[in-house]
Amino acid sequence: MEVVLVEESPYRLRIEQREQMRVPGVVFASKALVPQAAGDRALEQVANVATLPGIVRASFAMPDVHWGYGFPIGGVAATDVDAGGVISPGGVGFDISCGVRLLAAGVVRADLGRDRLRRLMDILDTAIPRGMGRGGLWKLSGPEEMDELLVGGARYAVEHGHGVPRDLDRCEDYGVLDGAAPGQVSRRAVERGLQQVGSLGSGNHFLEVQAVDRVYDPDTAAAFGLRAGQVCVMIHCGSRGLGHQVCTDHVHAMDRALHRYRISVPDRQLACTPVDSPPGRDYLGAMAAAANYGRANRQLLSEAARRAFATAAGVGLDLVYDISHNMAKLETHRIDGAHRRLCVHRKGATRALPPGDPGLPADLAGAGQPVLVPGTMGTASYVMVGLPGNDAFNSACHGAGRVWSRHHALHMVRGEQLRGELEARGIAVRPSSWRGLAEEAPQAYKDVDEVAAVTEGAGLARVVARLVPLGVVKG
Repeated sequence: MEVVLVEESPYRLRIEQREQMRVPGVVFASKALVPQAAGDRALEQVANVATLPGIVRASFAMPDVHWGYGFPIGGVAATDVDAGGVISPGGVGFDISCGVRLLAAGVVRADLGRDRLRRLMDILDTAIPRGMGRGGLWKLSGPEEMDELLVGGARYAVEHGHGVPRDLDRCEDYGVLDGAAPGQVSRRAVERGLQQVGSLGSGNHFLEVQAVDRVYDPDTAAAFGLRAGQVCVMIHCGSRGLGHQVCTDHVHAMDRALHRYRISVPDRQLACTPVDSPPGRDYLGAMAAAANYGRANRQLLSEAARRAFATAAGVGLDLVYDISHNMAKLETHRIDGAHRRLCVHRKGATRALPPGDPGLPADLAGAGQPVLVPGTMGTASYVMVGLPGNDAFNSACHGAGRVWSRHHALHMVRGEQLRGELEARGIAVRPSSWRGLAEEAPQAYKDVDEVAAVTEGAGLARVVARLVPLGVVKG
């Protein structure tokens, strides 16, 4: 099915309604960012999402959009709960509450020095568990303690000594998503997650030591706790095997229930049921539990990073913000002049609240919400801030977005050579495998500078600071 894009304005392209589409598609992109890789059917997926029952306004795609499971990665869609709107696990993804956390160190780049950086990276290399089957830092006692963590999220971790209360103020939802239902998390999911709390996993997950290369908005940067030259730590990971199993279980359940609710979708990967149906409520409860697992996971990794910095550099780390980019949340938005209760799917997209939004912590109310946009090894990352007037339900991009499949990257790049190139540029690399390193080569991703520029040009979020890598621990 050919998808035709019509330019509405710079950085905003439209897919007109046709056939089963209930709303148009809207793609925020420049010419360079429109998915063009062979086999990337992301634009077709944008059109498919527009067929979901109850969808309102548009099926949106962020500047980093690329092909995913059912929904494109970088897809945003909201459904009207009280008008039969659906929830789709494919609109959240397998790594539920995968997200990015940024911490700011009490040291600037010039004072860290090459020797201390090398020692820091060696400590992190040993301290951060990663890899497909690796266990985590927190060995839970059993399913009962797991239930407490699934309900309590990052708050449960802090209450057990893994962090400080201020950390929760700088987390989305204060570190805990309400409505978690551990009873809807299968035994298999619990088994997969029981020993993995406090681990990176594999794929595109990482812990990166960075420095603030440039500040574009000094006042907002100061509100976030950032200054030029400051050393930072960015952590990207999610809910590990537990979240993956939750998605798998509930995709199958909803696929079996499609006929019961007389729902027809153009792609079975868009399996869904009404939000207010029993399967919909079951998934929401299981998803919230997995989201809390992901938030506790990042909290544990933060503590490991803090210990490493204390040992290698004698400094602490303050949390700037923690934001998820694979979530569905019940939110109220104004649609056609009336406030409506919506289920907002953000898959590979982050929330981006503007200044003054009631969802912000008090110390960020005047600045707005930090939007964290990681690049990939050897490229910059960005800290942005939410803007008013964002009609994509206050959403923004979540990273650079892939242009090469992992299989293609393995044919184009050797991990050993890539590490040598990065080390020659002064970027310390601690990989878990050469294969995993090659799969995440910078060439496999879109230009993150372009993604940030388009995100700002489209009015989704504004650039606050640019960060550059000093060292990376790869999953």
